[in-house]
Amino acid sequence: MAINRTNTDIPDPSALKGAKNPVEQVSWEDCRRFVERLSAKVGGGKFSLPTEAQWEYACRAGSTSRFCFGDDESGLGEYAWYVGHSDSKTHPVGEKKPNAWGLYDMHGNVWEWCQDWWDEGDYAKSSSDDPTGPATGSRHVLRGGGCRNLPGECRLADHSFSEPGNRYHNHGLRVSRAAE
Repeated sequence: MAINRTNTDIPDPSALKGAKNPVEQVSWEDCRRFVERLSAKVGGGKFSLPTEAQWEYACRAGSTSRFCFGDDESGLGEYAWYVGHSDSKTHPVGEKKPNAWGLYDMHGNVWEWCQDWWDEGDYAKSSSDDPTGPATGSRHVLRGGGCRNLPGECRLADHSFSEPGNRYHNHGLRVSRAAE
């Protein structure tokens, strides 16, 4: 289901506006409010931010490599907007190749907020069956890398973190929907 970002009744803080541009400069709290309002408005399913494990599963699309397309970062320019290819700004979604499951911009463009709280090392030591991260914390996980990041920071296993109220030029979101 496509969601038109202009009809959500929520202000768009993005520096680069456009129907296909990623929403950026949003805090985790902004994203949480957005998915709550979206769920109430659309109905018929629960929307949320993905957990870190869900995000990585979607990015991998069955791959076991460093990137959704393989291990050689020289191919990243075909799939991602990152430093060296992006002119240090976000670009409309869908201009690069999708992963094997048809998902665009899983690498680069904007760091995407996840539901999970950040805890150094927690994700690596969690069970391999859909871990949800710690129950509390002071910072939330971000995944994917951004338009101003180096290739290694856009690899699918890399992650970052930020405080829930922070809004940066490279913080965005990817909404997930629970299966019905």
